[in-house]
Amino acid sequence: MREGSLEAPTRHPLDWKSEAFYAEGKAFAEMERVFDICHTCRRCLNLCTAFPTLFDLVDASSTMEVDGVAKADYGKVVDQCYLCDMCYLSKCPYVPPHPWNVDFPHLMLRAKAIKFRKGETSFRDKLLSSTDALGKLAAIPVVAQAVNAVNRNGVARSVMDSALGIHKDRELPPYDPAKFRNHVAASATLPVKDGAKTPGKVAIFATCYVNYNEPGIGHDLVALLAHNEIPHVLADKEACCGMPKLELGDLEAVARLKAINIPPLAKLAKAGYAILTPVPSCTLMFKQELPLMFPEDADVQAVRAAMFDPFEYFVQRAKDGLLKKDFKGGLGKVAYHIPCHSRVQNVGQKTREMLEMLPDTVVTTVERCAGHDGTWGVKSEYYANSMKIGGPVFRQMAAPAPDYVSSDCPIAVRHILQGMGTDGGKAERAHPLTLLRKAYGL
Repeated sequence: MREGSLEAPTRHPLDWKSEAFYAEGKAFAEMERVFDICHTCRRCLNLCTAFPTLFDLVDASSTMEVDGVAKADYGKVVDQCYLCDMCYLSKCPYVPPHPWNVDFPHLMLRAKAIKFRKGETSFRDKLLSSTDALGKLAAIPVVAQAVNAVNRNGVARSVMDSALGIHKDRELPPYDPAKFRNHVAASATLPVKDGAKTPGKVAIFATCYVNYNEPGIGHDLVALLAHNEIPHVLADKEACCGMPKLELGDLEAVARLKAINIPPLAKLAKAGYAILTPVPSCTLMFKQELPLMFPEDADVQAVRAAMFDPFEYFVQRAKDGLLKKDFKGGLGKVAYHIPCHSRVQNVGQKTREMLEMLPDTVVTTVERCAGHDGTWGVKSEYYANSMKIGGPVFRQMAAPAPDYVSSDCPIAVRHILQGMGTDGGKAERAHPLTLLRKAYGL
């Protein structure tokens, strides 16, 4: 509950199809209004670099107020926002239904969409957000070996840094030629046991990352479902969820991806399946962003209602009395990081709850933005900021001298382990699904 309102926060649909949405003058006026509120409040100073950038611009202006900041400099604030949504969720007292109606992330999204429509988005940014195209090419067996070798080569990375603006020191996830969707079988013939909180059958939306980079995460999810006798199928068709294109401001591309994904997922939702996605940003896309972009689309709303974070589903399954707890052993000390896009789903700390059910396991939870955010922390101009934002997370994760470093976001945990450096000791990187599978002895 936020001060200034007795009602729960809500969010208005995104009016992205109207021409007024892309009117730069109107967008500047709204940015000036919201920036003035943020400048007066300053509660979000320590969340990310967008707010310090704004406040520095204000403090350096001739008036020391927002009206003294040049409109041309507003883009400096926009570029620092990576749409983590934490200001909206955890800090701002003026979100709707407050009459000031502040939605900072969606205002930044509007500015990004205007920038994209004006043709001011770089080739690098378009390339990095084309996850399906990159994955389909880079995960070809021979190509994958070459791409992974290049990504590990210092000279090649220096060339990528200067030519493309992909920072030479950022550790990049490898591509795996054993694509997840090509190596998993359905088990829909198992008997269905519905619970009060959970449908007894699951559909998996694999995500680009699991398909092309870490298929093992998907296989861990399948193994957990099979062990708990939960029938599962894969969505018949799958494209990128659209989050990378949303963060770019390419809303038309988001709509095209939605047209591929929603029909098969809606069919599954209407057939009574719970839909699980093993990457929080993808889950959030279907739970929040697409429903706000397409509020009148019944199929989008049906998918939203059926969408679960995997650990949200498992914890609810346990409450239904239908989750097995025949764990074979503990995990020791686990340093667990909650990604921003998990927190924004507002379902509680379900992964932590599940891990704490395990015997002989001590979970240290870090609830703070790690600063990577998809492709943002890969880019040369933001790499230093991403490491700065992540600094407190790196220290907190290293503090318990953990056996495992884990996060629901597989990109964030790579970033965290890189930031921990030698402070990480002998800690092993593992997704929470991998940890749960290990505890079952599967």
